[in-house]
Amino acid sequence: YQRRVRGWIKSSQNRIFYFVTTSIFRRAAREVRNMSIPEGNADSGEKLFKGRCAQCHTLEKGGSNKQGPNLYGLFGRKAGTLPGYSYSAANKNSGVTWEEGTLFEYLIDPKKYIPKTKMNFPGFKKPQERADVIAYLKKATQ
Repeated sequence: YQRRVRGWIKSSQNRIFYFVTTSIFRRAAREVRNMSIPEGNADSGEKLFKGRCAQCHTLEKGGSNKQGPNLYGLFGRKAGTLPGYSYSAANKNSGVTWEEGTLFEYLIDPKKYIPKTKMNFPGFKKPQERADVIAYLKKATQ
């Protein structure tokens, strides 16, 4: 009996240790990724946005939703919360708040970041392109 109890305590401690350490490492990895976002160029980002994003998204205050939602006021907004747009359940329940770091990760591959999202876009694979689009969005959506 004592061996079983000791074994259970030890395995519980290992589980707790594993949970705490993995949580710490995940948070640290997110912070490192956020620190490694290159400086974006809003002018280049505008060209990229107009070429790859504007067919589905608008930016102006009070702008209409297209295939994708209007992006005005994007930064600081929780995913799936813009009134008047029909989001996927995956987007509504993602818990994502749009900031520079989350957008930088999301724009690599939206369907990988939020599985079952309606956003049908392959992503921006180059870090500089993502940074440029984010710089433009920061300028154009506030």
